[in-house]
Amino acid sequence: MPKRTSDFRSGLLMDLADPEEACSYLNAALEDSEKLALVALRDVAEARQMAKVAKDAGVSREALYRMLSESGNPTFSNLSAILGSVGLKITVSTIGHRADEERGRVSESTVGHPRGRSVGGAAKKRRGPPLRRREQ
Repeated sequence: MPKRTSDFRSGLLMDLADPEEACSYLNAALEDSEKLALVALRDVAEARQMAKVAKDAGVSREALYRMLSESGNPTFSNLSAILGSVGLKITVSTIGHRADEERGRVSESTVGHPRGRSVGGAAKKRRGPPLRRREQ
């Protein structure tokens, strides 16, 4: 009796039709590399039909394929439009610093700066209880 197997790619595309799965897939790819992230976004777009995604994003299908290749370089506005057309958006989070993580808080003055330096002049002094991280 032959084994019944399904094609990995078709199973992946079915899973990526779910926005939560697509979000997890893209976040994992972003942790690896920018090139892999573009290829992963291409997989998500294919799961949602490239022609429809291209139309919703306001680009041609061919341009969408080029932007989402390993050598692609989409503009920020195109990237936002593509993500929006598949039901996702870009968010920004802190890169936890070791000393701040050990204390369980992140200083307001260093949030958003890759080296933990004060942003916009002098550091702000925070009064009150320490900041608590949101659990994800």
